[in-house]
Amino acid sequence: MTHTPTDVLRSRWLDALLPHIAFDGWTDAAAALAAREAGLSAGEQALAAPHGVIDLIEAFFAAAEAEAAATLAAQDLSALRVPDKVKRGVLAWLAALEPNREAVRRAAARGFLPWGAGPAVQRTWSVADMVWTAAGDTATDYNRYSKRGLLAATIPGIVMYWLDGPTPDDLDAYISRRLRQASGAGRTAGKVVSPVLDALKAVRRGAKPSERGQGQ
Repeated sequence: MTHTPTDVLRSRWLDALLPHIAFDGWTDAAAALAAREAGLSAGEQALAAPHGVIDLIEAFFAAAEAEAAATLAAQDLSALRVPDKVKRGVLAWLAALEPNREAVRRAAARGFLPWGAGPAVQRTWSVADMVWTAAGDTATDYNRYSKRGLLAATIPGIVMYWLDGPTPDDLDAYISRRLRQASGAGRTAGKVVSPVLDALKAVRRGAKPSERGQGQ
């Protein structure tokens, strides 16, 4: 996997920041301290995370997602039922977050969970897409969006339950129950999926002006 200079700088910054999160949270002060420890100049900070802490939070969750995807790619899931493949994907993602559980908790305290902010909505969808792709789903029609939308709608609740430190068996059972509820949504699927899709579309529409501005 190719890493750009921006990726390398952001990773350095994030590695220096994570040890401070449990005590200071995702704050500008903690980020500034971590930047000094990582030896990043003001210009390098601007390149690595132009939006500051929000970009570092996004990088944190993106790294966990990438780790989970790599873990799943190395496993043979072919013998599993589809619901079990999806559950395996969710568990792999939580396992990638586990070493930094407090960072997730602090992200929740900042309002990043349960995925109410724009970047967080996109991240939730991305995680759901990663899980379903690892499960072998190749649908391109409405089913693709309904599957991912239903899973994305369950992720916030699963994460909040996981943050309470359940036993592995309790977590497994909880995820299974939530996935059964999602798969049984049936006629009400549109009511569950539509808000997620609408939020994602709204975020993308809202991003266009800034994206144009960045190119000027």
